[in-house]
Amino acid sequence: MKISVITVTFNSAKTVGYTIESVQKQDYRNVEHVLIDGASRDDTVDIIRSYDSIVNWKSEPDLGLYDAINKGILASSGDVVGMLNSDDFFPDHGVLGRIAEVFQDPNVDAVIGDIAFVKPNNLKRIVRHYSAKGFHPGKFADGYMPPHPSFYVRREFYEKLGLYKLDYKIAADYELLIRFLKINSLRYKYIPGIMVYMRTGGVSNQSIKSRYLLNKETVKACAENGIHTNMARLSLKYFTKVFEYLTPLFKRGQ
Repeated sequence: MKISVITVTFNSAKTVGYTIESVQKQDYRNVEHVLIDGASRDDTVDIIRSYDSIVNWKSEPDLGLYDAINKGILASSGDVVGMLNSDDFFPDHGVLGRIAEVFQDPNVDAVIGDIAFVKPNNLKRIVRHYSAKGFHPGKFADGYMPPHPSFYVRREFYEKLGLYKLDYKIAADYELLIRFLKINSLRYKYIPGIMVYMRTGGVSNQSIKSRYLLNKETVKACAENGIHTNMARLSLKYFTKVFEYLTPLFKRGQ
């Protein structure tokens, strides 16, 4: 079974090498790493070129993050496809092996798992633990989705159900996961444990304005798929997010 890992880059010279090496150090060897660069103006492309083992990459202007992800999916050839952002990395060498093992069951269409946010200046310090353990599709109406970087799916479902919609700026992943997991009832399995480390500072969490846009597009994603929700209902999720920050504190105090 081949696993395709899609990484989208733009001016990612500070972190993309770490991301690439994180993939290359995986124990599971049948891996295709696809890199789609948005015509970076820093040294990103030179860094990608320096890895002779990476043959499936391109650098050209795009229409944004989700357009680049779609290009990566279309350029990939794996049986299973997942994403790894250009400033993210795997916490250990066995992540893709564990994913491949679960997909040996033909009744599994997709997997989800946990991710952790770490400080850019201290990659061992977890500041937030985002778990998919209690997720079920009914939670989409409350603004909850499984962590997108933990989502791996058989590529046939991109072919059957479509790619990321480009009329979303920040929540196309939310819409796609609704479409895949709730509307089309893909059979998913939760893998315990952290699958990805993310450096803090993601686009969707940068400001009040971006959080407002995220909620607005989440309402749109739900409405397009026949789910009723509203901005007030979605705002309640921020109270429960506090526990995602408290969990690492409790663990450090043990």
